[in-house]
Amino acid sequence: MGKSFTILIADRNPRIRTFLKREMEAEGYGVKLAGNGSEVLKWAFGSYPLHLLIIDADLPDTDGLDTLKKLKNRMPSLPIIVHGFSSDYRKNHEVPGPVVFVEKMGKSVERLKEVAAGMLQKADPRR
Repeated sequence: MGKSFTILIADRNPRIRTFLKREMEAEGYGVKLAGNGSEVLKWAFGSYPLHLLIIDADLPDTDGLDTLKKLKNRMPSLPIIVHGFSSDYRKNHEVPGPVVFVEKMGKSVERLKEVAAGMLQKADPRR
């Protein structure tokens, strides 16, 4: 895929953020990190282009659904992967637009990479 795609990874756990960053960079993506909802909005609404958001639905300082709705209002075409537990998904399943849920579990990183590649390809098939 190459570094032409930039992914924002938002997770409350710094170890998970670092792990996902390493895994996605190994796939050739550029990666930015956020640890809370405010950082997500700062990156998303900043001048740096984002092509995909991978977000933990249970971030500190925000209601996950509220953050996702703000993003979809200003960036309706931004593909989003909610990476969380099934209980988190039940709270956030009503977000419109290209949103896919990937459950956190043992080897979810492989599924996450697969879904990310598919969403990025669908968002910009020329790449």
